[in-house]
Amino acid sequence: MPPETTPSPQATTGADAVDEAIAAGVDFDGSPIPPAKLELYRKVMALEANRQRSGVSNTMRSRIVRIGAKHIPQAELNQMLIHADFAPLKEKEIAFYYGGK
Repeated sequence: MPPETTPSPQATTGADAVDEAIAAGVDFDGSPIPPAKLELYRKVMALEANRQRSGVSNTMRSRIVRIGAKHIPQAELNQMLIHADFAPLKEKEIAFYYGGK
């Protein structure tokens, strides 16, 4: 008889971790994601997949701001954007991402 193996825990880090969990229909704790939640998520993602894009640079900047604001102080992120030749943080972005901090 082969030795019993314990399945390795699902990775919860990295850019693809959530997408992989959704594709498997299983949350990080091993519990199944309810079908209604998966169905709604897939419906909204299908709508997003059909949306016309405004350009790669705009999308890159949006992602940098959205994710960077979780990890980088406002002044530092603003300087990083300017240094990379992106537009600086807008007032509405500062209010949204940094207003409650």
